[in-house]
Amino acid sequence: MEFEEYLHGLRVWDVELPHFDPADAPAEPVALFQDWLMHAGRAGQPEPHTMSLATVDVAGRPDVRTVMLHGADAAGWRFGSHSGSAKGRQLAECPSAALGFYWPAVGRQVRVRGPVTTAGASAAQADLHARSTGALAAALVGRQSEVLGSLDELAEASAAAWARASAAPDTPVPSWTLYVLDPVEVEFFQGDARRRHVRLRYRRGGGGTGWEREHLWP
Repeated sequence: MEFEEYLHGLRVWDVELPHFDPADAPAEPVALFQDWLMHAGRAGQPEPHTMSLATVDVAGRPDVRTVMLHGADAAGWRFGSHSGSAKGRQLAECPSAALGFYWPAVGRQVRVRGPVTTAGASAAQADLHARSTGALAAALVGRQSEVLGSLDELAEASAAAWARASAAPDTPVPSWTLYVLDPVEVEFFQGDARRRHVRLRYRRGGGGTGWEREHLWP
């Protein structure tokens, strides 16, 4: 009962929420997404580039985890991982995904869905080496999602990977893959304290060109 009471007592959006008028939204979703992400970060939202990535396995069972966005433009929404990780295997089997961004500092969400492809090996390595030494060290450790024997084993592998990443920052990691989600649907959600939330959905038009916009009931 203590947990239930605590849960039911929680509140959201104890801040002044921004105004969003869909009439002012651009004709395509990328520019609006970029604006919202930067606005959330400048409003104090920690790690606005983190997102939920949902995939399904070959049996149709859903899976979700939190990862970092590596880019979003006309080419698609990009993120990276090892090809042999759980999400890598699932995307190889069922190459579609959904992304979810939540920025409570401004009461906003963005949802993105679409097919996923992989960028070339050169693009994947460029993506990896544009990131921090820690990111390269983690990639060099590899074995993501495999069963770990002990924390000592992880510490030893991590120490060796950090040393290698520091000494040779251009070391390639062949399993590192840059994934590109080509959106067919992007929804923007602006929360409202009176629960009159504003939802604007972009959907690809016929033939895959252009975008249709529609308002949704909250």
